[in-house]
Amino acid sequence: MGDKIKKVVLAYSGGLDTSVILKWLIETYDCEVITFSADIGQGEEVKPIEANALKTGATKVYIDDLTETFVKDYVFPAFRANAIYESQYLLGTSLARPLISKRQIEIAQAEGADAVSHGATGKGNDQVRFELSYFAIDPNIKIIAPWREWDLNSRTALMKFAKDHGIDVPTTQAKPYSMDRNLLHISYEGGILEDPWNEPPEDIFTLTVSPQNAPDEPETIEITFKQGNPVAMNGKDLSPAKMLKELNRLGGRHGIGRTDLVENRFVGMKSRGVYETPGGTILRSAHLAMESITMDREVMHLRDSLVPKYAELVYYGFWFSPEMTLLQNMIDETQENVSGVVRLKLYKGNCIVLGRKSDLSLYNEDFATFEDDNVYSQKDAEGFIRLNALRLRIRKMIRK
Repeated sequence: MGDKIKKVVLAYSGGLDTSVILKWLIETYDCEVITFSADIGQGEEVKPIEANALKTGATKVYIDDLTETFVKDYVFPAFRANAIYESQYLLGTSLARPLISKRQIEIAQAEGADAVSHGATGKGNDQVRFELSYFAIDPNIKIIAPWREWDLNSRTALMKFAKDHGIDVPTTQAKPYSMDRNLLHISYEGGILEDPWNEPPEDIFTLTVSPQNAPDEPETIEITFKQGNPVAMNGKDLSPAKMLKELNRLGGRHGIGRTDLVENRFVGMKSRGVYETPGGTILRSAHLAMESITMDREVMHLRDSLVPKYAELVYYGFWFSPEMTLLQNMIDETQENVSGVVRLKLYKGNCIVLGRKSDLSLYNEDFATFEDDNVYSQKDAEGFIRLNALRLRIRKMIRK
């Protein structure tokens, strides 16, 4: 095992995996373990963490409320880019990992720890996201990844270990799927969801009602944007985290934001994930509508061509890479004039844009109208078309 490990900072959620890992690290490395838990909007799960961690053997427990930082510095930048992976996934888990990693390394440095550890499996994306972020911040950090070392390679084995060691965990045989929750989304993977033909059972959903059970009356809201970020709802200013929390409540009430996706993991395999992202789904629709009247066409098309790359970088774990910094700076430059108000209707799983307005709008009714106007000569279109058709005509003439 190389040099003796004396102190480890563990990214600890209090779930099955990290609860077992905490005890396993102590037994395997005979070391001190400090746990770090980031409160990024996972709800009631945070409350029992300190007592459970200390009971399981942690010498010190960090629980940091990072909800505002998460939304302001990670979620909003990605939504300014309209980032979406494989046309469906709004990157809820992916965006949380660099934030957790950054704070974990800060704690390790402050505590003089030898190593950091995480609960990501050797098959998933999270191991890559955590460890790329660790190395980007501290190139010499030692990393312990238990899933790549131990022989507890199933949920059943982990639950037996937990039972044998008197560790209280929420996972049971009846609901063996894995969940990850933060203020942006909840994801569900594994267990009964591993067969992509199986419909997700209704009782797994936490944030959203089924669309058919949503209210029969639609709800209209207005979101105000300033340089690409939502800053107010229905005229009331809201902080980033409070904005997303309120959008989650509204979206969940109307059954908005469910996604069932078979995605391509970075490590090479396909994986089935079920996601709830109610607030994020509303926010993305509103942002696209705001851009539609405030962003130049060529700027928009160039930016759109880079969205798959941006989303891929987030999904693969390269948040702290030079190419990500370059892309984000460019994206933020495109948002300079993305300010105004968008009106939306929420109804039975749908988020429908009703209207958009901005003092910086590039939309001009005088130019766009089908009625008589004095600013656009329709005859000019003939030369425009003939010039654009020239190469097509020459190509066909040569073939003849």
